Amino acid sequence: MRLRRHKSRGTRATEALTAYLKLKAASKATKGARKAAKGTAVYQVAKRTPGVRRIPIVAGAGIVAAVVAKKLRSSDQATPASA
Repeated sequence: MRLRRHKSRGTRATEALTAYLKLKAASKATKGARKAAKGTAVYQVAKRTPGVRRIPIVAGAGIVAAVVAKKLRSSDQATPASA
């Protein structure tokens, strides 16, 4: 049987705070990317076109935003956990 070392309250609090800050940073970056995408010419043109012709443009922008968000989340999880 292997003995496990218990983490101190301070260490647990620090890890929780670090995880929270990483999550907040990722959400703010996603929000910034969304706002930047709304400022692009493609989005502005899509806003003025009829609904049916707008679908491919909006879908493409949504895919780009999803890829950016996924990369941000995966970069946060790529850091190895300390023992």
